[in-house]
Amino acid sequence: MSKIRVHALAKEIGITSKELILKLNEMQIPVKNHMSTLESDDEEKIRKLYTKNSSKNEYPTKNDNSKNSRNTKDKSKTLDSNKKKQVKHTRHNEEKNQKRNDYLDKDSFDVNKKEVHKNKIHKTKEEDSFENENLNKNKKKKFKNNKESKKEINNSYNRDLTKKKPKKKVKSRHKVEEESKGDDPIIVIAPITVKDFADQLGVSVSTVITKLISLGVMANQNQSIDEDTCVLLAEELGIEIEIEEQKLDDSIEEEYGLLKKDKEIDLKTRPPVVTVMGHVDHGKTSLLDSIKKTHVTQSEAGGITQHIGAYTVNLAGKKITFLDTPGHEAFTSMRLRGAQTTDIAVLVVAADDGVMPQTIEAISHARSAEVPIIVAITKIDKPEANPERVKQELMNENLVAEEWGGDTIVVGVSSKTGEGIDELLEMILLVAEMRELKANPNRRAIGTIIEANLDKNKGPMATVLIKNGTLRFGDSIVSGVCSGRIRAMEDDKGKKVKKAGPSMPVVILGLNDVPNAGDTIFAVKDDKTAKAIADKNAEITREKRLSQTTKISLDNLFEKISEEDVKELNIVVKADVKGSVEALNQSLLKLSTEEVKISIIHSGVGGINESDVTLASASNAIVIGFNVRPNINAIELAKSEDVEIRTYRVIYEIINDIEQAAKGMLDPDIVEEILGRCEIRQTFKLPNNQMVAGIYVLNGKILRNSKVKVLRDDVVIHEGDISSLKRFKDDVKELATGFEGGLVIDGFNDIKEGDLLESYIIKEVKRS
Repeated sequence: MSKIRVHALAKEIGITSKELILKLNEMQIPVKNHMSTLESDDEEKIRKLYTKNSSKNEYPTKNDNSKNSRNTKDKSKTLDSNKKKQVKHTRHNEEKNQKRNDYLDKDSFDVNKKEVHKNKIHKTKEEDSFENENLNKNKKKKFKNNKESKKEINNSYNRDLTKKKPKKKVKSRHKVEEESKGDDPIIVIAPITVKDFADQLGVSVSTVITKLISLGVMANQNQSIDEDTCVLLAEELGIEIEIEEQKLDDSIEEEYGLLKKDKEIDLKTRPPVVTVMGHVDHGKTSLLDSIKKTHVTQSEAGGITQHIGAYTVNLAGKKITFLDTPGHEAFTSMRLRGAQTTDIAVLVVAADDGVMPQTIEAISHARSAEVPIIVAITKIDKPEANPERVKQELMNENLVAEEWGGDTIVVGVSSKTGEGIDELLEMILLVAEMRELKANPNRRAIGTIIEANLDKNKGPMATVLIKNGTLRFGDSIVSGVCSGRIRAMEDDKGKKVKKAGPSMPVVILGLNDVPNAGDTIFAVKDDKTAKAIADKNAEITREKRLSQTTKISLDNLFEKISEEDVKELNIVVKADVKGSVEALNQSLLKLSTEEVKISIIHSGVGGINESDVTLASASNAIVIGFNVRPNINAIELAKSEDVEIRTYRVIYEIINDIEQAAKGMLDPDIVEEILGRCEIRQTFKLPNNQMVAGIYVLNGKILRNSKVKVLRDDVVIHEGDISSLKRFKDDVKELATGFEGGLVIDGFNDIKEGDLLESYIIKEVKRS
């Protein structure tokens, strides 16, 4: 008998090669591995050993005929001859497939072994050969199924769990186009960013940007594209889309029920919030100090902590909250962010000085906010005081005192003697009572951030004025993109408190970042809600920044009127002299039509400053300057707030522009492009009587071939050309920021130290 390999014998008897090698070692038959060969004697021993075991354990259901057949010699001879044939037949097959044989299952071979064993005993040689063919087919099928099941196990369990799953491959454009032809059109809400558009259509961002460039549109993945561009892009990509109008979703406040209406029965009277406004040195600070000294709780030794920005005073058991941020700039900057915190404005006018430019600005700001005004005439104890003259000047601003038949409360006060302080506070309480200021203390708090800062020891701190509800220690809070939980709370006197009701100012700790002054702060049910609202606010802020919605300008005025977005054009007018202001106001008011009403929200004498820009931004107005210029800070603020400032030298040009803008007939314009500003530090006189200005460039650059305006107190006193520009002794074409040089203005010598020179060029710009 020829030799047989270990793995072939193991397969025949239905065990693994490893088990057979162990058994051979126990029987002291030397083998090294599954490829080792066995002598015929050793093979016979193994076959007999496993035949006995299989007859006892594996085949308990065999019939009596099979048992009898093993006992007869003739049948045993037939069995041996059949076995030898089977061994020869299978040995040839197994040598071809020896690698896959190691993976075969023991159980599957046991079943096959039963079938083979029965067939060997009961079937003829021809049937034997037929059965062998079927056996091979079954083995192949089982091997295939085994392999597939092992693949599934490997895929699900053998993956390295420390690594991310591989991303699905993005379908190619052609596949997307083929699939999209039979599908419904993709719904796109315009305007949409390039990246979101690409994601919705299932194409790469680079493909969309390439198509945009071919259409003449230069945009990156974060810029928005309009409806028309979306349609063109879809046609270029061969994808059918459907544009859907952007739905006006509920605001975050409505979505989370932060601004739910209170029942009338739950409302209770709250203290009024008062802001003191007026001209510089008219006694605002002295008035506040006098009120604090007289009416702050006597038990508080040393008065009150003033860093909080707001405080409460008591008068006959009633409270008044004063904002310790006097001045119309702070007042309007809060309103600019949507915070209407002030209930009453106290206008301070000095009896010895009268109505001044900042007084008029303060009146404009208070009226724009639709806040009632109480006039406090200060310094009435001075010998030169003339309250009656002040009342007369206030009449020119349409503030008529009650004693003169008007509806404006006017109170004379003296911060030095305390005269009139109680009467002023009584009048504030009277106006508050007439306005019926109420709030619901039994709800989650809503407040306004008065001021905020980052303390190096305590972290973000915010001064909050509660508008409605009650703020409690431990509440979850959210303000804009900031959220957190209140860890500490102090009142205006520096005492730690557990809760704060309507119109009460408190300092809070616990926000994760410093919020913006003027932002609204909400108490919510839990930290999870606060975080969700903050994240959503951050997303909205990002979208607004990307969309960059523009404010009203003369160029887009007619378009806005056509869309019925504008029915009133607000204007801030500044001029060099009072006569020009009055003439402009009268002329502009006559331009009102049925489509658009012209409204002068503020007018004054002098240069355009930050206060004018802030007011214009809060009121969605444009700033008109006649013979005046904006200062550097106003220009920067106007850029950031997207406020249009227009300056003119001829009145009829102003009137013509606004009239044509309302009709949508503005012609292409010639505009001035500001290059830079410099300050005259010193003046020199040349032998030919020409004046040389020793200049220092503050910002931008001064070009030799540019025009220049001479500004004195932000008022234009001359416009002309530069005849000479030098750096030391050398002629130069330009001077950059931070450099010094000499400059001569062609045909103009009336220059002084401290004057500003503005360099500009004229260029044509088509109106949009």
